[in-house]
Amino acid sequence: MTDPVGKLPSELDQLPDRDAEETAEWAASLAAVAEHAGPHRAAYLMRRTLQHAEKAGVALPRLLETDYVNTIPTSAEPAFDGDEEMEARITAWNRWNAAAMVTRGSKHGVGGHIATFASAAWLYETGFNHFFRGKEGDGSGDQLYIQGHASPGIYARAFLDGRLSEQQLDHFRQEAGGNGLPSYPHPRRLPWLWEFPTVSMGLGPLSAIYQARFNRYLHNRGIKDTANSHVWAFLGDGEMDEPESTAALALASRERLDNLTFVINCNLQRLDGPVRANFKIVQELEAQFRGAGWNVVKSLWGSAWDELLQLDTTGALVRRLREVPDAQFQTYATRDVAYIREHFFGAEPALVELAKLLTDAKIAECFYTSRGGHEARKVYAAYKAAVEHKGAPTVILAQTVKGYTLGKGFESKNANHQMKKLTIDEFKGMRDLLGLPIADSAFADGVVPYGHPGADSAEVRYLQERRAALGGPAPARRVHAVALPQPEERAFKALYKGSGKQEMATTMAFVRLMKDLMRDKETGRRWVPIVPDEARTFGMESLFPSAGIYSPLGQTYEPVDRDQLMYYKEAKDGQILNEGITEAGAMADFIAAATSYATHGETMIPFYIFYSMFGWQRTGDQMWQLADQLGKGFIVGATAGRTTLTGEGLQHADGHSHLIAATNPASLNYDPAFAYEVAVIVKDGLRRMYGPDAEDVFYYLTVYNEPKPQPAMPEGVEEGIVKGLYRFKEGSAGADAPRLQLLASGTAIHWALEAQELLAADWNVAADVWSATSWGELRRDALEADEALLRGEQRTPYVTQALEGAPGPVLAVSDWMRQVPDQISQWVEQDYSSLGTDGFGLSDTREAARRHFGVDAQSITVAALAQLARRGEVPASAVKEARERYGL
Repeated sequence: MTDPVGKLPSELDQLPDRDAEETAEWAASLAAVAEHAGPHRAAYLMRRTLQHAEKAGVALPRLLETDYVNTIPTSAEPAFDGDEEMEARITAWNRWNAAAMVTRGSKHGVGGHIATFASAAWLYETGFNHFFRGKEGDGSGDQLYIQGHASPGIYARAFLDGRLSEQQLDHFRQEAGGNGLPSYPHPRRLPWLWEFPTVSMGLGPLSAIYQARFNRYLHNRGIKDTANSHVWAFLGDGEMDEPESTAALALASRERLDNLTFVINCNLQRLDGPVRANFKIVQELEAQFRGAGWNVVKSLWGSAWDELLQLDTTGALVRRLREVPDAQFQTYATRDVAYIREHFFGAEPALVELAKLLTDAKIAECFYTSRGGHEARKVYAAYKAAVEHKGAPTVILAQTVKGYTLGKGFESKNANHQMKKLTIDEFKGMRDLLGLPIADSAFADGVVPYGHPGADSAEVRYLQERRAALGGPAPARRVHAVALPQPEERAFKALYKGSGKQEMATTMAFVRLMKDLMRDKETGRRWVPIVPDEARTFGMESLFPSAGIYSPLGQTYEPVDRDQLMYYKEAKDGQILNEGITEAGAMADFIAAATSYATHGETMIPFYIFYSMFGWQRTGDQMWQLADQLGKGFIVGATAGRTTLTGEGLQHADGHSHLIAATNPASLNYDPAFAYEVAVIVKDGLRRMYGPDAEDVFYYLTVYNEPKPQPAMPEGVEEGIVKGLYRFKEGSAGADAPRLQLLASGTAIHWALEAQELLAADWNVAADVWSATSWGELRRDALEADEALLRGEQRTPYVTQALEGAPGPVLAVSDWMRQVPDQISQWVEQDYSSLGTDGFGLSDTREAARRHFGVDAQSITVAALAQLARRGEVPASAVKEARERYGL
């Protein structure tokens, strides 16, 4: 709808105008400027007015996009606190060795990435020399999320510092012998150096935000003073396309995480070409981050551009910089000066005149190399502005040239991400450009030499003095192992006793156990409950008033349920992390808490509870990130299985998470059937993850929302629960009755027990029922036994031992697809078959769903009879009769 003169209505039309005449005068003034000085001048005045209003605290929407120039003008740059010439020499050595390492590795076919670090070298070197705190000073130091493809440069710096040897550099991406360097930041592969895995891309930015938030969580809860810890996340502009990269920007600004800085290397290229060929990625990111409430610092142009910008008295240059798309800028960096004069400066007369004042050498310098990300002073100014800014996180958008200093064959080429080596002549050209004292004779054998000025050289002394002043080497991972005392036994005994006649779901059993463990005097405060806005679904609302929901602001409102016993309580020192509807965010929380023992020297015990369907399926990549980062804790898939969550249908019915979880070597996966099994597993998990001989593993437990009477724990079953299998109830029938073994996990044990009764009462068949608490652990043990055989050691798998001599065939059943129990089939000496919930989930009652999948008690009974019939132990007619009797 438009107004009578055809103008679109504005939200301002709804507000009262107390002085319409004054408003009209302002509008007329702007119109006059546009008419007499041009629309560009009018736009300039409006932007300056809005900027002034923002600085004066006038409540106006912020400008989301500024001109395509540096945020910090040269005149406002702080004094540089260092020796620029010395730092240039150090950076030159690191550039050389990074390229040499990858090129030498290419002879073995392992390759690597050269161009990323070449573009970002000063972004890292300036930080290492002036800003990044190490772990040998006060506190925990800074947390560095290094861009994965830049790892050769970090290795090169560690080599210069004496932390890596030439032999280790020569084993880049060659790890099998035990002396190699992983391709990317992998803590599990190089645990003394790397803290945070940042490949897969997109997970680094997300984790960095939640790490900064977790630092505040530890601080506000009084567990660790993290006031001096700063989180730095180094990212590529192409990486920002990943949805996880920007998923939590609002959280960072909402919680005022000024302990966080993103450094985005804007070399305008991703793996195969321009990031925004027809647009401008810097401007897009600026608007995105400003809109999310971040402080934005752009460092786009080097000092060579100062002269050009000073000559731009009409604003034509700034306008042209804003309008040229990224792919065209990439082209300028590869074409001759005549092309740039014609296609850039030839766009309007004012630029033609400006270009007449510039030498070809000046234009070449500006368009080929002079970028804000390539000058230590520009980067230093941006970093200083970031760490001094208060009240919001900062993003630094630093423009660089991909492949910088690697020569014209690399710089700004679309294919340079895939280029793995330089020729000898290209290295000699790089040597001359960087001014390195490497003689031609060093290339005599056709191998690129590593370069090092000497352990006692001025460069190495300067580097080490800088790092000593900042708290020691970085990046570095340090573990000060402190075993946690085991909680008091009474927390577990409550579940050992069972529930009597009262029905209780295993989900509720787990939550009750956690509530009791969080009261433990020694370790209670170290528990970190994490839930993605489903606490009430899992019966966790009882934790709200006692533990509190973490909020850095506390509770600034009166909760609507304030008069209820279990009201919604937020607190600055709250223990619960209730993330809202974001499993990815909750998982990032978990990773930060699960690795706090190394990051901060404070062991925390996180448990993250979620709809099981939305764990491994939705955030499985983060589970691998967790494993790589050597995280510990309990991941809990609630409302598990394909038939227990009634009415929710296909996308909520999980029959496969245990299969996905089984692929992760660090994940110990359990599917407990009873409350006492939950207690035994958690107790053993605390011992294995946090005891004197702590292991770098985490637990995945599946629990169910189906209320059932919980039996008391039989004697002597603890070992079987932990190892994955024990006989729960022996079958009984008449003399000489056929026998078989029913293996069941999770909620399926109730169907197996009912089938046990049907087999005995209707068919005189004795079935022993076994609780298979972990198909995955049984398989892991069996695989280890197989590996022992290759070493000449004899060891029988536990599952084979447990079932040894058990009469009859084995029938395995679960609420999971058949591949889950089938993991152990080759180590079972008896005839083996399985039942499961293969296929898509569906909406219906539990009973109907189980009949549909053929896993209910009656279906188990028929399948058992079919197994026995094949062995000739019951008549074949019994199978047909059973199907008819049970309506199958």
